[in-house]
Amino acid sequence: MPQIETMSLDEKLAISNKAFELLEAGDREGFSRTLRTAPLPSYLAKVMKEKMGADFLINGGYNLSEAEAEFGQGWLNI
Repeated sequence: MPQIETMSLDEKLAISNKAFELLEAGDREGFSRTLRTAPLPSYLAKVMKEKMGADFLINGGYNLSEAEAEFGQGWLNI
């Protein structure tokens, strides 16, 4: 099954660049928060759900749009 992308590569790169700027400025929390705004690849979201649980993903503030696009809206509850 092909990976579904909900954000362009350029948009993801811009988020990554902003996150690393924050890290270089010493803002580790800002780095982490900003990095989580980029969609988590669906295969990683699936593995994280299996290994750490759905609550970890939900409470972690991860952007799960690519996983939802690939697996469906209620995939965390299955």
